[in-house]
Amino acid sequence: MKYDFDKIIPRRGTNSYKWDSFPVGKDVLPLWVADMDFRTAPAITDALAKRVAHGIFGYVHVPDEYYTAVTRWFERRHNWSIRKEWMIYTSGVVPAISAVIKALTEPGDGVVVQTPVYNCFFSSIRNNGCRIVANPLRYVGNTYYIDFEDLERKTAEPGVKLLLLCNPHNPAGRVWSREELHRIGEICFRNGVTVIADEIHCELVFPGHTYTPFASIGEEFLQNSVTCLSPSKSFNIAGLQIANIISCDERIRRRIDRAVNINEVCDVNPFGIEATIAAYNEGEEWLIQLLDYLKANYDYLCGFFHTHFPQIPVTRLEGTYLVWTDCRALGLSSEVLQARLLEETGLWLNSGTMYGPEGEGFLRWNIACPRAVLEEALARFQNFIQCLIAGGT
Repeated sequence: MKYDFDKIIPRRGTNSYKWDSFPVGKDVLPLWVADMDFRTAPAITDALAKRVAHGIFGYVHVPDEYYTAVTRWFERRHNWSIRKEWMIYTSGVVPAISAVIKALTEPGDGVVVQTPVYNCFFSSIRNNGCRIVANPLRYVGNTYYIDFEDLERKTAEPGVKLLLLCNPHNPAGRVWSREELHRIGEICFRNGVTVIADEIHCELVFPGHTYTPFASIGEEFLQNSVTCLSPSKSFNIAGLQIANIISCDERIRRRIDRAVNINEVCDVNPFGIEATIAAYNEGEEWLIQLLDYLKANYDYLCGFFHTHFPQIPVTRLEGTYLVWTDCRALGLSSEVLQARLLEETGLWLNSGTMYGPEGEGFLRWNIACPRAVLEEALARFQNFIQCLIAGGT
């Protein structure tokens, strides 16, 4: 079956956080928050429609079918054997990360992040009374690399207990190689630091790159890590609020389960369960076609930038649908750029400084939209740049 990702599905008036966060009548084109403007896989909507038809939506039990769908998917697609007993379900990856931090740290402990990085990492660390310890990525040749010497120093600091690993990385667009992950794991193990792997974007990987689950590399990596997963980004079902925490260590799992209950994120809804089963059992062909479309959108954006504003480099995108652009040549801060674009053109992007001070001068684009929407966004950006250059400010 051929899926139509060009079709524009109106989202205004649906209480969409992405589309309805501005007053009615304001001509805003949102390419900011990370959800997609595509209908999810038909197998998922069919499963949800069947569940809706039942008409009763009480508290639910998570069935064996759910665990089987998740474990078979990761075994088949990523050569990672997950056991049912390793899994703790919860309402999202951010609540999962917060619960794991609560379980494995004490207030005042240090948590390493590789900046620029997903902004909710910062709030999850702070909300648990912990310290943010930055291991800034190195930006070289329009892509990012890990500073392993700095990582060694930071993980060796007193009181540092965790590393929050983002793989694939948001917003840097990297899909960390097996060799890079192996080196991260060795450094963390040597310094007594546990890895929390946020792998929510794991299915959104482009040709030439391979997602490697951190915990799959070897027994030492499995034992010294906790993995947070969800089908929400890959299948555009974030609003259904479902995620999994994977830990093979029973002692650690008990602590995480306790933290999940303390944080009151221990219940999931029937739609998240049904959507996950359908996604992993029947959604693969839809996902394959989605990746082709996203890659074509990225190539189109790169060509447009190269033609119209070559002074603005586009970071190489290996995974995710979030494009990171280096706008420092424009001479404006990220926050000023974001604000002016929104006010003067209606184009809503993310300021780079949301992701740490290393994001200054950058903007993040969400290209998971029909091509016509992306074309309109780029036209607005081009008009802004032309006016900026003409006005000298």
